[in-house]
Amino acid sequence: MSNSIHQFKVEDTTGKIVDLKKYEGKVLLVVNTASKCGFTPQLDDMEKLYAEYKDQGLEVLAFPSNNFAGQEPLEGEAIQQFCVTEYQASYPIFNKIDVKGKAAHPLYQFLSDKEKNGKLSSKPKWNFHKYLVDKEGKVVDYYYSTTKPNSGKVKKAIEKLL
Repeated sequence: MSNSIHQFKVEDTTGKIVDLKKYEGKVLLVVNTASKCGFTPQLDDMEKLYAEYKDQGLEVLAFPSNNFAGQEPLEGEAIQQFCVTEYQASYPIFNKIDVKGKAAHPLYQFLSDKEKNGKLSSKPKWNFHKYLVDKEGKVVDYYYSTTKPNSGKVKKAIEKLL
């Protein structure tokens, strides 16, 4: 469990606590998002990926963050509304968190540090940094912002885990 994402609790956009244990047995693509970024259209790519693989056990988890150039000015339910209205997002979107630095949410401290996750160290350098997590909650890979969520590279990695 200590090397698993399932040990964490996060807040959804209404402030309700969500235990990530609920995703045990699912493959996860965890993405730090922002509504005013050049990569924001990846929200649409995330929805296409989710639609293609959710019935096979994929969950896409969006964690809005304002850590990069103030590109997430929205808060709470306004973030959810933006993602659903503009990009028809049906995957889970959580409350805005810090994904880097001393204030980073414990989930992102875990995802980005090999000493904590046992696999890799890769801190988000910008919005839309992606972590691939297996069914046991272990971090298996990461992708930079420039890699689209529904790229062949990401899909192939997901298919191996499903």
